[in-house]
Formats: sequence, structure tokens, C-alpha cells
Amino acid sequence: MNFTNKNVVITGGSTGIGLATAKAFINAGANVLITGKNPDNLQKAAAEVNNPKLKTIVSDTSDLTGIAALESAIAEAGNQVDVLYLNAGIAKFASIENTTEEEFDSQFNTNVKGLFFTLQKLIPHLANGSSVLLTSSVVATGALANAGAYSATKAAVNAIGRIAANELAVKNIRVNIVSPGPIDTPIFGKSLPHDVIDNFKAGMSENGLIKRLGKPEEIADTVLFLASESAANITGVELLVDGGRGLRM
Repeated sequence: MNFTNKNVVITGGSTGIGLATAKAFINAGANVLITGKNPDNLQKAAAEVNNPKLKTIVSDTSDLTGIAALESAIAEAGNQVDVLYLNAGIAKFASIENTTEEEFDSQFNTNVKGLFFTLQKLIPHLANGSSVLLTSSVVATGALANAGAYSATKAAVNAIGRIAANELAVKNIRVNIVSPGPIDTPIFGKSLPHDVIDNFKAGMSENGLIKRLGKPEEIADTVLFLASESAANITGVELLVDGGRGLRM
């Protein structure tokens, strides 16, 4: 797939799926801007990619001020966005009974509010014929225990994605949703105690038809396909990339 000189914006692009996707777009010729709320992670990502086609900006998408900073940077650059990948998200696992207000609010602020208003503020900067991708999750339509708040945020992402596809079609903008199953990324270390990570990964590996965790690069390949001309007649869909786990949830 060829994205030569296309302008790509990826939220939550400093690690995991976002960083893998940034690398894939750059390898396909694109200019890529990634966001993250941790300056150190952005600096590490830039050093790892080591390519002038990658730009970074500190932007916490759970905060409207951070979204405004991203919009200003795009406006000042003067280039319309050809691909917008709304990937920033967090996950905190707890039962409904034990979920705190802080855990609930932080997930909705990042995964839903941040995604919604980033899309809203960047619509004027989207090129005619551009593509918008949203990261959801297979849990949006599943019933995974201890993921009540997280699953609810991803169900909301799916609703936003479908409605955005409807509303933005008049602007010749396609919107699609990518729903990964468990992917081997640093999010596990952020959301689970270290003593249960290995057991969790092992359990998730056995829960799918393909007996392993997914790789960030596999999600990146899916995003590039949906953003490409090969998917020019695809909009408003949710594509599961879950190793068949959705069939067992």
C-alpha cells in the first residue's frame, strides 16, 4: 500500500498499537504525527523510529486543552489530514462491584470524551476523501468479567464510529472501527498487577481460535488496509482482529 506524502495523525502513538501503526505508515511513505501524554515515551518513540517523517506532540486527549494543542499544531502546519487514527485509550480491569469513580471517569474521559472531541475538532482539517479509524475492542460486544467500565467505553466508541460514518459521508470521508482482541502491548503492565500478567496472557491465548495473543503489527496492517484505496468502498464497519475470540465470548 502506498501512502507517499499522505498526512497521518495518530493519537496514542508513542507505544503499542499506535507506534506500530506509525512505523507502518512511514514505511509506506506517509508523514506521521503521533500524540501522547508522556513526553519521555514520545522521545523514545522518535528515537526508535528515527525518521524525519515522524513528528510528535504532547497532547493528553482526556483534556480538552490537550486536544486544542493538537488542533493548533495541525492548523499551523497548514496540511490537511488524509488519515486520522483515533487510537488513544486506557484500560482498567475491575468488577462492577469494585470499580471506583476515578477508574470509571478516567476511562470514559480518555476513551470516549477524548475520542469524540478530537474527532470534532479535527473534522475541519480532514481532506476530501480522507479516512478516519477508531480503535475499539472485541469486549465492546462481549461480556468479559471485570471489564464493565472498559467495555462500556468501547461500546460507546462503536456508536460514535457508526454515526460519524453517516454524518461525514457527505464530506467524502470514510470512518471505520478496528476491534482488536488481546494484543501483546505494554497496556497489560499498566492495567494489571505484575503477578497476574502471565496468567492473564496465558488465559487469553487459549481463549481464541488462534492460540496466541495478537501482535501490534497485525492491527497496524489492518488500519493501513482500511485507510487505503483498496478499502475505498468500506465505511461504517467494525472489523474484528481478535483471533476468533469474539466467537467464544
